[in-house]
Amino acid sequence: MNTANAPGFSPEARRAIVLATGAFALCFAVWGTISALAPFFKTYYGLSHTQVSLLIAIPVLLGSVLRLPMGMLADRFGGRAVFSILLFFCVLPCAAIGFTNSYSSLLFWALWLGMAGTSFSVGVACVSPQLSPEMQGYGLGIYGVGNIGQSIAVFFVPVLARYLGWRWPYWIFAAAVFLWAFLFAAQARNAPLRAQPLGLRESLRVLYTRPLTWVLSLFYFLTFGGFVALGLYLPILLKELFQLTPEDAGARTAGFVLLATAARPVGGWLSDRVSGARILAGVFAAVAVLAYGLTSLSMVLFTIGALGIATALGLGNGAVFKLVPQFFPRETGTVTGLVGAMGGLGGFFPPLVLGVVKQRTDSYTLGFALLSLYAVMCLAVNVFVFLRRPRAATSAVG
Repeated sequence: MNTANAPGFSPEARRAIVLATGAFALCFAVWGTISALAPFFKTYYGLSHTQVSLLIAIPVLLGSVLRLPMGMLADRFGGRAVFSILLFFCVLPCAAIGFTNSYSSLLFWALWLGMAGTSFSVGVACVSPQLSPEMQGYGLGIYGVGNIGQSIAVFFVPVLARYLGWRWPYWIFAAAVFLWAFLFAAQARNAPLRAQPLGLRESLRVLYTRPLTWVLSLFYFLTFGGFVALGLYLPILLKELFQLTPEDAGARTAGFVLLATAARPVGGWLSDRVSGARILAGVFAAVAVLAYGLTSLSMVLFTIGALGIATALGLGNGAVFKLVPQFFPRETGTVTGLVGAMGGLGGFFPPLVLGVVKQRTDSYTLGFALLSLYAVMCLAVNVFVFLRRPRAATSAVG
């Protein structure tokens, strides 16, 4: 997306958005390579539903739990250094997967590949300080377009694997990350300090003195977690329910990710003008209804449910990250780390739940019913905290 003519962006903000979004996109592409080849690995290693679900979910686990400390490090030492080191580190597990020959070694390196998932909180700490308050939602929404990396992975990795062999996609993506790491380290700049960086104790204090951090985490568990979970699990789901080829399933999953990614800056833009809480109310209501489309064996109804949820989750992701810097300007990286960690965990558990539900009931219906129920709960919390008592949300709760 071209930010050069976007009103309100300074040259420094444009530089930060371009570099951080590119880095985030590559990290997300690396993060999505496992799920892109999950149908292949299932056959290649003779995996059960639970084993393939674990393989898909394991990178999400490390990427989730380390988002908080990585966000704190970015607040403390600056996004440029932390993101550069992270990019260089991600080259190792990505390249190493191309040399694996067993499920156990694949699982080991897939875990470390999860470090790529911590990139989101680091990038927010890079971009947010460069943005004016009125452009936070839109600017971070553009940065969130880096989610497109997952779409790139699920679309191109099966194609590359078909023509070059399954190992080459990992080596190609590792080389791309390595090159961008050099560019980022050379060109990125930290924003001028507006306040002294918080120490460890002060950074953590916000997590237990400001309940609003956990409310936003609850919401992001659904919006981002749902996006990650479905983006990772759709290739398996489409292959099993509709007997699609890995390439066809990957292309359809790429469409899901692209739509959710495109909706994210729209959600941030609308939140700048309406309010994040109102956007989220519509998002949660939509997900609660559309989740049942994913239980259908009709491709038409399934597609309506999947694409509708993609749009809603994308809007919701943009709305949540309008609220984070609005309420936590000094602790953006730390709170982003917590909220992002919960979102990542929201991507970790559903694939495992779907795998277990399918293995026990021979159907995915119960898993998507639980998704609908969680959306209803988020809607109720949003109404109580933000919509019915907005002043309480900004003072007592926040």
